[in-house]
Amino acid sequence: MSENKTPRRDFIKLATMTLGGVGAASLAIPFITSMNPGKDTLALASTEIDLSPLKEGQSLTVIWRGKPVFIKHRTQKEITEAKNTDLNDLIDIEDDADRVQNDKWLVVLGVCTHLGCVPLGQKTSDIKGEYGGWFCPCHGSHYDTSGRIRKGPAPKNLPVPPYVFLNESRIKIG
Repeated sequence: MSENKTPRRDFIKLATMTLGGVGAASLAIPFITSMNPGKDTLALASTEIDLSPLKEGQSLTVIWRGKPVFIKHRTQKEITEAKNTDLNDLIDIEDDADRVQNDKWLVVLGVCTHLGCVPLGQKTSDIKGEYGGWFCPCHGSHYDTSGRIRKGPAPKNLPVPPYVFLNESRIKIG
């Protein structure tokens, strides 16, 4: 009689574990799916910007993923200064050529790497700091014309977001 009960018990154990696994999966899948970004966020995952209205020396601020992105049409003087900077003078060593895809256009996230403030320097009337780029008045970080930290408490350069040139006057960020 005990020989008959063993296969039955095995079946009950197997059925219980299977049902428990299906139940756990049915709870886990919606939980994991809820951690994915919302559709409204995914819609903002990339943005296209027309650069043609920007004249040399002008800047534009756009919002990408809720953060400001600084786009600067650099002058020849700014390009020369950025290229001729001695890398040994930099806090976060990065060559200008590694930060731009086209010398005329600088695209960086406009968030200070110290405490997340938005640096000044986008408007022509703004203080641009000692190196002609951006200045964060909260704690005194100075960035150069390539968005590299030159002076102050910020530990890193202004980050370069992922972007591509769609043509000579249009970029896609994200």
